[in-house]
Amino acid sequence: MKSPKEISDILRYSYGTYGYSKISLVPNAPVATDGVVMLARATECFWLLDIIISHQGNPELDKEFQVWKLEVDLRNQTGVVRGYNDTTLIIEQKIPYTDFPLKKLKLYLVDKVILLPSEY
Repeated sequence: MKSPKEISDILRYSYGTYGYSKISLVPNAPVATDGVVMLARATECFWLLDIIISHQGNPELDKEFQVWKLEVDLRNQTGVVRGYNDTTLIIEQKIPYTDFPLKKLKLYLVDKVILLPSEY
């Protein structure tokens, strides 16, 4: 796993994308941008993308624009993933253990594409 500085650099320098990657075998599942795939590889957090994809069947979630936030308590290595319709909280899932190295992460899901805020 890369260091928090290396991960922050990936996040900082990810603008736009050259293509989209299929990240799930689930039919019609969202795809991910290059920046999201680089992040997932660097932090070994494909589980986070699985969480986002697993909640797409929820009828309360907006299918066009979602905000997903991961917050990690680095002291006890627990976390929580929250899914929003813009600013309205819809999903909250606790993570009993994670080695994700950053305190916070925000991803967007726009028209079936998971992307970093800098790629929006």
